[in-house]
Amino acid sequence: MSPAPAEDEVTVSLSELRAARDEVQRFLLPYQFALKEIETKVEILRDEFQHLHDYNPIEHISGRVKSPDSLVAKVGRKGIEGDFASIREHITDIAGVRITCSFVTDTYRLFDLLTAQDDIQIQQVKDYISEPKPNGYKSLHAIIQVPVFLSSGRVDVPVEVQFRTIAMDFWASLEHKIYYKFDRQVPDGLLEDLRDAAASAAELDERMQRLHRQIHGEPPTGTARVLEA
Repeated sequence: MSPAPAEDEVTVSLSELRAARDEVQRFLLPYQFALKEIETKVEILRDEFQHLHDYNPIEHISGRVKSPDSLVAKVGRKGIEGDFASIREHITDIAGVRITCSFVTDTYRLFDLLTAQDDIQIQQVKDYISEPKPNGYKSLHAIIQVPVFLSSGRVDVPVEVQFRTIAMDFWASLEHKIYYKFDRQVPDGLLEDLRDAAASAAELDERMQRLHRQIHGEPPTGTARVLEA
């Protein structure tokens, strides 16, 4: 005979587990479709540059939709309600795309080209390139909305797009691994080394930009508009 469940235990049937899984998958579907939309737009820009221009400013494109576990963890950190409506309202990076560019000027150039498309709406921009975080982190973050057309109608879905150079991406990847290794309690000495490494990465970006300018000339530059949510 199976032991009776303890008073604080919750028993869930297999059919209920399947129904919960299906509900989460339905919630995440529009984000998966929106991710594909943005990736396609960026790939079209990349292909156009490869065929029509002297060089391609896009080095790499990567995208992801948060896993259910990651989403639950962020809901807990932000202290918001766990219903889908609250999650949809307060968490805007469920779908994310990272565009790694050759040079700093390319990050702004790609931002301008992508957000100039008439079906894209800008929700928020945080320019950590012109104003880095205290730890040295640099990247251009944009929350944009893209329409997804489902059988039930149009849905405008937010996607976080990050624009960064190769050097910025390398630094951010290392910083993420260090914070994970130390469970976000990084020793002061390592934090100082990270800031120094960020300065070295920025210097490398500047030197490579100067070399590029000597060969190709300077493309138009821009500064992303910082919009409050």
